[in-house]
Amino acid sequence: MQLYNGDCLEVMDRLIAEGVKVDLTVTSPPYDNLRSYNGNNEQWNDKVWQGVLERLYDITSDGGVVVWVVGDATIKGSETGTSFRQALYAKEVGFNLHDTMIYAKNNPIPLTHNRYEQQFEYMFIFSKGKPKSFNPLLKENKMAGYKQTGTFRQTGNELQKRHKETATKKHSYKNNIWNYSVGKNNSSSDEIAFQHPAIFPEQLAQDHIISWSNEGDIIFDCFMGSGTTGVVCKNLNRNFIGIELDKEYFEIAKKRIGI
Repeated sequence: MQLYNGDCLEVMDRLIAEGVKVDLTVTSPPYDNLRSYNGNNEQWNDKVWQGVLERLYDITSDGGVVVWVVGDATIKGSETGTSFRQALYAKEVGFNLHDTMIYAKNNPIPLTHNRYEQQFEYMFIFSKGKPKSFNPLLKENKMAGYKQTGTFRQTGNELQKRHKETATKKHSYKNNIWNYSVGKNNSSSDEIAFQHPAIFPEQLAQDHIISWSNEGDIIFDCFMGSGTTGVVCKNLNRNFIGIELDKEYFEIAKKRIGI
């Protein structure tokens, strides 16, 4: 476990110069200007997040993956679309946009506005080439054992019959919309974690770490916050490198991870 209290651009430059490579990044950058993070969000702008993505490409090993959990602020009645611009810029620097996943909250905070309640955030999966690790999470099929019949459209407009009648398997891959309950006793059982204003659920980190890495791999979080990714890495026998700018949040992460 290696934890750094400092600017993630500067620390990543040092790590890259030292030849460090990581297998998986699970991180969540600031969502525009939604939170101040003790005043540390004042310098957050396009140039900074572009620099982060550029360095993430350099520090990621071939076949490595970046899980980028992000949402948008709403300014003057319009969502900023920053999340989309970040995903497209990640492609510009060399990443594949391997998947666009959704993190849906079972218990979103209701707001008063003239749009539907905001329930989800994006989980962009960037890969440096083809992902070298994929350990898919499975779901149980309610129709297991029943035969699949009928027609489908795979390409073009032609209806095609299934090549053969096959029974539905007992399990299949989970869909790419993942639901979590958030808040105290949901996101984490660590009371100290909630001294940070924007933690993501430990289960979310666990699901991605299991999916895209193996025991002994190096997992990275350049916006470590309260240390959720590191806590899960410790439990799953992964190595962890984390960077956090804010001293208060850094100390919280150290306590949670046990360093």
